[in-house]
Amino acid sequence: MIEVQHLTKHFGRLTAVDDLSFTVQPGEAVALWGANGAGKTTAVRCLLNLIPFEGSITLNGIDVKKQGKAARRLTGFVPQELTFHDDMSVAETLTFYARLKKVPTGTDFSDLLARLSLMPHIDKPIRDLSGGLKQRLALALALLADPPILILDEPSANLDIRAREDFLFLLHNLKQAGKTMVFSSHRLEEVTALADRVLLLEAGKLVVDTPPNELEQRLGWHTTLHVYLPEQSINPALKSLTTYGWSVNKNGRGVRVQVKPGEKSKVLRVLYDAGIEVEDFTME
Repeated sequence: MIEVQHLTKHFGRLTAVDDLSFTVQPGEAVALWGANGAGKTTAVRCLLNLIPFEGSITLNGIDVKKQGKAARRLTGFVPQELTFHDDMSVAETLTFYARLKKVPTGTDFSDLLARLSLMPHIDKPIRDLSGGLKQRLALALALLADPPILILDEPSANLDIRAREDFLFLLHNLKQAGKTMVFSSHRLEEVTALADRVLLLEAGKLVVDTPPNELEQRLGWHTTLHVYLPEQSINPALKSLTTYGWSVNKNGRGVRVQVKPGEKSKVLRVLYDAGIEVEDFTME
């Protein structure tokens, strides 16, 4: 569905993307993962043909440089930074973007809005929406013309934990329905939840191309697990986890645990068996 060959992008003396090549099969979700400045967003902008680049990109056999309009019809894009007209309602925004995308007048979007839980907010002005609802609206706009490919740039970067989980659930359902996805992210938990493959970028170069369950092992990394606990449970948790040889430290509302690949669930199991309540956890 997507073929990228020798993609390179220079900004003056800076090489933001350096000879990047990869393919994405139909229905596959591929994550561009790496730290800030790794080249993820630049690669996304090249996929969308928003900036000139060296190399070639084809979407379902269509060259994005030579057939830009046809390529754009195949893609829906969800940006990191959302820009809407705050005085327009959700319904007016949908109508406006549907016209831009040349969606036939009178097309019924009720099913799409129901799937994204936007129907109760259809008449609200954009300024009254939460960050999570704005992100859902951005996804709805990307799906107006039902494109086979979704491209997302840091899709949950500005969301809280609950909104992030809800949004990732929506994306998972779209993937199950057959959408092909490429998304950039610096969040390990986002990558492991959604991606079939992870492309790790460093200084614009492709370092690793691997399934997410093999990522930590391929890199030889330890994961830092932040476990949030009731205050009275922190010291008992320290004692229980230290017994198993993990490096454990207090971390504000809980503990920070360094674990090897495959041991994250074991930490939670140890706490559960010790009768220690876990309020939440994150990974990095």
